[in-house]
Amino acid sequence: MYVTLANPSDDQDVICDIAVASRPQVQPHARRHVFVGQHLFHEGDDAHHIYEVVSGLLRLTRVLENGSRQVIAFALPGDLVGFPDGTFHHTDCDVLVSGEVVAYRRQMLEDGSGDPALHARLLRAALNEISAMQDHFMMLARKSALEKVASFLQVMAERTGLRDGPTTRIVLPMKRSDIADFLGLTIETVCRSFTRLRKAKIIALEDAQTVLILDSQRLADAALLD
Repeated sequence: MYVTLANPSDDQDVICDIAVASRPQVQPHARRHVFVGQHLFHEGDDAHHIYEVVSGLLRLTRVLENGSRQVIAFALPGDLVGFPDGTFHHTDCDVLVSGEVVAYRRQMLEDGSGDPALHARLLRAALNEISAMQDHFMMLARKSALEKVASFLQVMAERTGLRDGPTTRIVLPMKRSDIADFLGLTIETVCRSFTRLRKAKIIALEDAQTVLILDSQRLADAALLD
């Protein structure tokens, strides 16, 4: 999941198409349970597999030259992670919420390995990831702190939100420090942005991890989504 400048739902439809179309052709041994704290891969590891998230939540990170951490993406159900840089993984990937993944051999992306339809879908997903990543980093450069946090909540609501009448409930399993490292902000700035949205009655906080979207239109306005 990336926070993009435009509505991400179109790209997500593509990923969901991949999941639905490809799963019947996947061998049972490729489906794996993953658990909180487990690493699927580290930066620099040989990239033998690409992973589709069936359930749970994954976090992709890199450590920068100055020692600081950047959260590159959060992978939600339907997302694919592990696209290689050459033949190596270019991020760490660990599990924030236990769940299941499906592992596809890297060769399926490179040559199809006997399944041209799946090869085409994986290639399309890889191209969409590049586009989404470019939009995400443009967002980091162009949006204010409040706009970034509002954009993040908007995307989470669209991907995972549960409608309850006029409100939408979203659960944020990640820590505020993860959100800060994802959006290029400090923890204090993220917390202040949550407070501003709460005081404006755009959101309410049931607890540290549960957010109620009270006014979706005003949240979209705060995010300056196209």
